[in-house]
Amino acid sequence: MVNFPAMGSYLSQRAFQPLVENDHKNRSNNDGNNSLDDLDRQNDIAQFPYVEFTGRDSVTCPTCQGTGRIPNGQVNELVALIPYSDHRLQPQRTKLYVVISVIMCLFASSLVAFFLFPRSILVEDDGTKVVVVRFDKNHTKVFISMTSTLNVSNSNFFTVYVDSVTSQVLFMKTIIGTQQLNRIMAIQPLTQKQVNFTVDMEIGSSLSFVYTFCTMPTVKVHNIVVFMQTSVKTSYMVRTTQNSLESYRYIDCGSNSTARSGYPVPFVAQ
Repeated sequence: MVNFPAMGSYLSQRAFQPLVENDHKNRSNNDGNNSLDDLDRQNDIAQFPYVEFTGRDSVTCPTCQGTGRIPNGQVNELVALIPYSDHRLQPQRTKLYVVISVIMCLFASSLVAFFLFPRSILVEDDGTKVVVVRFDKNHTKVFISMTSTLNVSNSNFFTVYVDSVTSQVLFMKTIIGTQQLNRIMAIQPLTQKQVNFTVDMEIGSSLSFVYTFCTMPTVKVHNIVVFMQTSVKTSYMVRTTQNSLESYRYIDCGSNSTARSGYPVPFVAQ
């Protein structure tokens, strides 16, 4: 026996089927619209940069392009990794800076060497200026005070000190007078000064014939020749130098004499 559905139920199923299909279509359309809305929201959110709102207890992360922050307490503990292609790792005019630094160092060292390099001290004998003669008739002796001048030139860029001047006078290989002066003067850079010193000489004993010659009235010019050795010691910075001079002097032992009348005496060391 074959059972056939009732006419009413069959019609009701045929009538309900379009409603079900429409409901499924509406749901699928709503789901699609929701997914599109979600994508739009994500795209909109992606367009906004990351911003972190923090307090005063943090600083901007130097490797996050300003989009992150780290606590102040960890500034000296964290290590930042910089990509190899970062422009901060690329040399910027390094060769130029090195060349300029080398040139400046060479220039500075050259200036220091030029100004501080020690130059020699020039000492020149300027001759005899004043001669004073005295006679001792009882002991047949001749006393002569001879004042001489030295020119000391400082060609350095710093002060030079004349520490001592030592002079010795000989007549016929016999020492007749000596003089030594200490702590004389300071010579400023690139200047010249004169040092005047006096040597007291005594000629007698085995050289008593000099007294006879110097007091002989028939001789108009009583010249004798003495040999003078002079040593000048100078110091500057941490260096000490010594200049030695030797010269022969002609002295008129018959009377007092002055080499240059009115000659200015800038410095006399006694």
